[in-house]
Amino acid sequence: MISFTHKPGLVVYLTAGDPDLAITRAMAIAAIDNGADVIELGVPFSDPLADGPVIQRASERAVAKGTRLTDVLVICKEIRAARPNAGIIIFSYLNPVLRLGLAEFAKAAKVAGADGVLLTDMIVEEAAEYLKVMHENGLAPVFLAAPTSPDARLKAIAENSQGFVYAISRVGITGTQAELASDAEALVKRLKQFTKLPIALGFGISTPEHVRAVAEFADAAVVGSAIVALIERTPAADAPRAVGEFVRGLCAGVAVAEAHTA
Repeated sequence: MISFTHKPGLVVYLTAGDPDLAITRAMAIAAIDNGADVIELGVPFSDPLADGPVIQRASERAVAKGTRLTDVLVICKEIRAARPNAGIIIFSYLNPVLRLGLAEFAKAAKVAGADGVLLTDMIVEEAAEYLKVMHENGLAPVFLAAPTSPDARLKAIAENSQGFVYAISRVGITGTQAELASDAEALVKRLKQFTKLPIALGFGISTPEHVRAVAEFADAAVVGSAIVALIERTPAADAPRAVGEFVRGLCAGVAVAEAHTA
């Protein structure tokens, strides 16, 4: 179930299959147990153009180990069984979904317990069939909203998203950064004209300070590259513990933000 019990909520991205599928499952559970509201299970892809070098390397490692979309759905089902109330999003490029078949994918994702789907290269203007299949299977389509989009496009994204809208804090590829982009707040304000859905802000969020800053204007923070980088430099056996501790630290920022706004 996609819901945010704190302000801001926390969405955690993991590249499924890096370092392996069993550890991905353990890391997701550790993240949930330490405060993550939603897990984005990233489907590794051989040509992840929207991702920075950290997630690209993770995707390459997972692809090299043979991780496929069907494997990610198996992990999704196991996480759902272990943590029934967590939010789970399948995060993928369009190509792996088309290879499996859009209708077959949607049915399998629903059976696996996914709440929704985010396809990074699915644009709202060409999403009619995709939206139809998502709705038929009770899956929430999540779209990306960029600061460069005109209001008419933001309105279409907001009206066709479910669960939450993913606001990109800056234009470009994924990756950590020292400070949040200055136009992030403006983008969230623009989106809020068109929807009452939560707005989750991603791209570059990596510290409790960032999380506290997000709480000033958005409903949730999305953390990806910082966690994937942590996994990359951590021995595989220690990765679930390390991810849990990192998420707990981020949630300390959530607690401070709540106290500040109370």
